[in-house]
Amino acid sequence: MEAQFYRHLLQFKRPGGTSRGILTEKETFILEIFDGEKKGIGECAVFRGLSSDDVPEYEQKLEWLCKNINAEETFIKRELRDFPSIWFGLEQAKRNLEFGEGVYFPSQFTEGQGFIKINGLIWMGDADFMKSQIREKLDLGYDCIKLKIGVNWDEEKEILKNLRKEFSAEKLELRVDANGGFSFNEAITVLQELAELKIHSIEQPIKARNADEMAELCAETPTAIALDEELIGVNDFSEKKILLEKIRPQFIILKPSLCGGFSGSDEWIELAENQGIGWWITSALESNIGLNAIAQYTFIKKPKMPQGLGTGALFTNNFESRLNLVGDKLFHL
Repeated sequence: MEAQFYRHLLQFKRPGGTSRGILTEKETFILEIFDGEKKGIGECAVFRGLSSDDVPEYEQKLEWLCKNINAEETFIKRELRDFPSIWFGLEQAKRNLEFGEGVYFPSQFTEGQGFIKINGLIWMGDADFMKSQIREKLDLGYDCIKLKIGVNWDEEKEILKNLRKEFSAEKLELRVDANGGFSFNEAITVLQELAELKIHSIEQPIKARNADEMAELCAETPTAIALDEELIGVNDFSEKKILLEKIRPQFIILKPSLCGGFSGSDEWIELAENQGIGWWITSALESNIGLNAIAQYTFIKKPKMPQGLGTGALFTNNFESRLNLVGDKLFHL
């Protein structure tokens, strides 16, 4: 086999607001492997400022992989242990090499006979901008919406209150994502206020790597807590087990680009289910290459709730895709 990669800079149609700042572009790397005339494509979707493998030698590691593409898989996996997004890209490329035609996980989904229900993502901005996004999602038929919060909680809380006045929890599931935007003491208050509004869950209320405080919040919270950034950089199976046993969250959020690809996500799911912890899968601003692979993987995991896979339409220079979003249902055509 032979391998090569190239850099691709995705451009946002409209700047995306999060508690970590405004995003206008997203860097990614496309990995191609060849076996004779067969070709497999994968995306090494590093997330600058968030991925644990956002390091100066990232491209050097990609070059190393291309030179060592024919080495034993166990050796490569060990070498890429601290580069989860590169391992994720390699997993994709190998599966695509095997199945071809944009297929990574053959299923009813890739045959056009199934769909994945997703949540509607609302980006941060002023109240009018957030309200316009919400109205658009509701008009499309979404019954599960996720809002980014943690910049102006008073304003964000008013938006949630108005939504709840109009739609009961039975008709509209509301999730929020704080991206670690609150302090521990703020989070205690916010969790109670969210419970009064019957919010389904909050992702990462406080910054990651505060396991004792997060465990305390999860033990007492009136609103379900989902770990997100907390999982990033925890790549060893035993470390994953220890983390979940210590914090005991209600949910975990799996981003394959950040959590060690499909095999890393499999480990998290196994551990979570053994401990009675719920999970869902979310994309992390991948191009349509990575999003397609994640969607196919998500379908075979038989998810029980709306997933977070609707980012493909954010960019002006994305790749062609067979994914098609109809309302809140994601299809593969």
